[in-house]
Amino acid sequence: MPQDLSPLWISLKTALLATFITFFLGISAAYWMLGYRGKGKSLIEGIFVAPLILPPTVVGFLLLMFFGKNGPVGKLLEPFNTTIVFTWYGAAIAATVVSFPLMYKTALGAFSQIDANLLRVARTLGAKELTIFWRISLPLAFPGILAGTTLAFARALGEFGATLMLAGNIPGQTQTIPMAIYFAVEAGAMNEAWFWSIAIMIISLSGIIITNFWQEFNYKSQPPKITTKPIELENKSQSLLFNSYTSGLFLDIEKRLANFHLQVAFNTDDQPLGLLGTSGAGKSMILRCIAGIETPNKGRIILNDRVLFDSEKKINIPIYQRRIGFLFQNYALFPHITVAENIAFGIPKSVNVKQEVEKQLIAMHLQGFGDRYPHQLSGGQQQRVALARALASKPEALLLDEPFSALDTHLRSQLEQQVTEILDNYSGVTLFVTHNMEEAYRLCPNLLVLEHGKEAHHGSKYEIFQHPASVNVAQLTGCKNFSRANALSGQQIEAIDWDCTLQVQEPIPSKLSHVGIRAHHLIFTKDPHQVNTFPCYLVRTSETPHRMTVFLKLHSVGNHPQDYHLQGEIYKEKWASIQDQSFPWYVHLDPLRLLLME
Repeated sequence: MPQDLSPLWISLKTALLATFITFFLGISAAYWMLGYRGKGKSLIEGIFVAPLILPPTVVGFLLLMFFGKNGPVGKLLEPFNTTIVFTWYGAAIAATVVSFPLMYKTALGAFSQIDANLLRVARTLGAKELTIFWRISLPLAFPGILAGTTLAFARALGEFGATLMLAGNIPGQTQTIPMAIYFAVEAGAMNEAWFWSIAIMIISLSGIIITNFWQEFNYKSQPPKITTKPIELENKSQSLLFNSYTSGLFLDIEKRLANFHLQVAFNTDDQPLGLLGTSGAGKSMILRCIAGIETPNKGRIILNDRVLFDSEKKINIPIYQRRIGFLFQNYALFPHITVAENIAFGIPKSVNVKQEVEKQLIAMHLQGFGDRYPHQLSGGQQQRVALARALASKPEALLLDEPFSALDTHLRSQLEQQVTEILDNYSGVTLFVTHNMEEAYRLCPNLLVLEHGKEAHHGSKYEIFQHPASVNVAQLTGCKNFSRANALSGQQIEAIDWDCTLQVQEPIPSKLSHVGIRAHHLIFTKDPHQVNTFPCYLVRTSETPHRMTVFLKLHSVGNHPQDYHLQGEIYKEKWASIQDQSFPWYVHLDPLRLLLME
């Protein structure tokens, strides 16, 4: 054991100081770069990580040129008779520079892995950016940041080349453990070199092992942070205590992306509006523009007489001020805090937080779950927590982005009924995005059907299902049978693809292009003399638990499985009564059920 232990103390204080500085600089730089979209990002990134790839002697030389007596910092310090070169401060600066890239890259990776929806939902709940950083980003990224801190400390402790160039090797002043090892080997003092080598390995590995142990222990044991006690409500129907709003949303926006152009205008009141359309139609983009997550290229968004966005007047209200409740597809619950804390996150300061949390837990049938963490809940429970959190923030508009998409059929039905009850008691604007037309029909009195970013049909659900504006709208609402059509005299049309003439009841559109009929509206009859009744032959069938889908060809026998005109859906009880009948069968196309489309 060497008599002079100063390399140990010098190494520890330089490494600790370097780690302290790197901790704050690395986190700040990583968080800033994560959101930076300006010019020169690649150049800045290159400068940040350069000390990691450049030879240490090159880094040391550049630091010497910068801090030396002829360098910019050296000249600034000269009047004060102070120098950085050949001091332990110089050793700390060298250690800081070479360890910074490790802290920066690790912190950047940790921040990048945070689900962006968590940050978006925090903004919709009224949180400002600083609050989001301290309460969401930093806690979620902390395991990665801690790992980066440990690596930065180990790198600073082992720094040699840059330190030698800037601080030199002055025993008792700037001689660190790596230098003591080098010069001990050079002098042939192998025992001393072994001592310092083992010492630095023990210090570095101990930090890494302690960090790994802490992360594993912290993952396994997450103690509850809030204890909640159930309270009774006088009236269950008032359990959510929604604010009363004069509800109304007006939207007229245009959003251009590389391969997509959203151009839509509509207004809605306090009745839920369903947004129906295929993937990529623009449904979710509308919600994101209303919430402020995306910014339209032009247009206006007005909620309850508050202008949220106006391109002409340069108004773009920040997300946290819009008072929007957003329920994402993946629920975006904050994984590091409890159910109760998730619900409490966006509750206004004027509201009794504990009481509001309890009311939401009771309303969502989650009593006793307040102290649990999201990963301890089922998918349905997580969805209810996310909905409770959105409602607890007292939003003026509630945006539901396919909230049932991740649930199984049984749970989907249960939660749909609960959401229906909740929306009946909610007095704000509700927009409900779904691919499922039956879901939209059950939950929403009014529908907006989108096609390629534009409105295809907007109206009551009855109007849209009974009188779809186009073939695409009819397809989205579940119609499966279509034929090109021409208008004939009177109330007759020619169904070209079905090879028949049909009587219709509705006024024939001036630009008639297609006729359609829903699969469950086909009527099988034994009277071939009824109007719109045609002989048909069974081509093939497709079975579901409760229904039989039959594929029929009119007038003649089909030549192959795809040679058919119509699909019909028949309950199995009805199928049992007709399946053994001889052909031809007769199918009746009710004139009142025919859909005429332009």
